[in-house]
Amino acid sequence: MSDEPARLADGMTPAPRERARVLGHVCEHAGCVKHGGFGFARPRQEPHWFCFEHRDDGERYL
Repeated sequence: MSDEPARLADGMTPAPRERARVLGHVCEHAGCVKHGGFGFARPRQEPHWFCFEHRDDGERYL
């Protein structure tokens, strides 16, 4: 592997920064406003999102 940073090929342009952001999932635990990085859902059902601290609360949605 090279230590050089990756570069786009000639003629290519980078994607706009607004497309390269994290989705805005917020923890569903009452009173928590942290990022909900852990999603729980059964197939074809709406997902529920929880932070690291409250991820055990999501088990009831499986």
